[in-house]
Amino acid sequence: MTADAMTDLPKKSRILVVDDEPFALKLLVTQLRQLGHEVVAFGNPREALDALEADGNLADVVFSDLQMPAMDGIEFVRHLVDANYRGQLVLMSGEDPRILRSAENLAGARGLRVLGSLSKPATREQLQRRLEETAPAGPQPAQAQAAAVYERHELSTAISEGQLLVHYQPKVALSSGALVGMEALVRWQHPRDGLVGAERFIDAAERYGLIDELTRAVLSTATKQAAEWLKQGWDLRIAVNLSMDNLNSLDFPDFVVTAAADAGFPLSRLILEITETKLMRDRMVSLDIMTRLRLKRISLSIDDFGTGHASLAHLRDIPFDELKIDRTFVRNAFRDQSLGAIVGTSLALARQLNMSAVAEGVESEEDWHFLRAMSCDAAQGYFIGRPMPAELLPQWHADWERRHARL
Repeated sequence: MTADAMTDLPKKSRILVVDDEPFALKLLVTQLRQLGHEVVAFGNPREALDALEADGNLADVVFSDLQMPAMDGIEFVRHLVDANYRGQLVLMSGEDPRILRSAENLAGARGLRVLGSLSKPATREQLQRRLEETAPAGPQPAQAQAAAVYERHELSTAISEGQLLVHYQPKVALSSGALVGMEALVRWQHPRDGLVGAERFIDAAERYGLIDELTRAVLSTATKQAAEWLKQGWDLRIAVNLSMDNLNSLDFPDFVVTAAADAGFPLSRLILEITETKLMRDRMVSLDIMTRLRLKRISLSIDDFGTGHASLAHLRDIPFDELKIDRTFVRNAFRDQSLGAIVGTSLALARQLNMSAVAEGVESEEDWHFLRAMSCDAAQGYFIGRPMPAELLPQWHADWERRHARL
């Protein structure tokens, strides 16, 4: 996770600025206009909301102060959601950066597309960098999510008739830039809806009791592809995501062994990823199965590390040998002291436990250099490469080697 839907800002953006401090408002408007943007300014948040409701296309981006007496920034965010604002948002304040981070997280959780936050006063260079970034789409409204639900027979047909595809996202060593592995990510080539991401059907597969069948199909495909890459000289580790339901099937370790043997792929090159939040939902984790997997020299990775509430207990009780730091901590950690501290602590913990550490969600050159300086082992993310069909690996690799040489 995942972040596939990204929208670039136009080079010249329409920006709405809200700040009750006249000097701060005038300074920000001047800086944004010097950067070539169209700017409309309001000293009163209520007036800004009225203008947005009157003209839904008034702004591509809203800059809002947090500390305003008539209506604070948190209330303003709530009203933006009620007004169905679809542009992007930047929050600004002279408050503690952690308060800014909390407000940013709240706005994102409410479904707004948050470019980030800035401490006041911001420089023109900081404003430009922020506007050059992109904001992920927020969570879909409940109504849209309901429309994406698939029936059991559709999923069953997808599995049995080979409609499921596996795309692969590269994982590279931060020290050298060398390609060291791929994560297998399932997609559904739906006859009506086109290519459907896993986030739209995995929960349904678990609910319908089809997830074990689905995971086994993905694992078989991925190990066969990895074995083919091995024949071609690509010695890569392949990672496959597991559901907790897979770990309730006592024959699952034997299936993995058989699938790898049939594919001609060594078990020592296989990684099975388990999401930490799912471990929290099912405390009765099958240590029997996971320990057997490790005895067979299969690696276990704790995915999205830090997003659950019992991370240390998981590391104590379960024989993980890889730790994946969640993208919410990695992205922009180079400029956020709190995020940087979380990443650094996670890396130190991994080293002390003799685990390899992988950073997810690396989306910028700044992210890359920060993680490299922190001696993180490996990274994956859009800056390195998006998930891709297997046949695109050589083309991606040639491009990545050229880009890495310039880093």
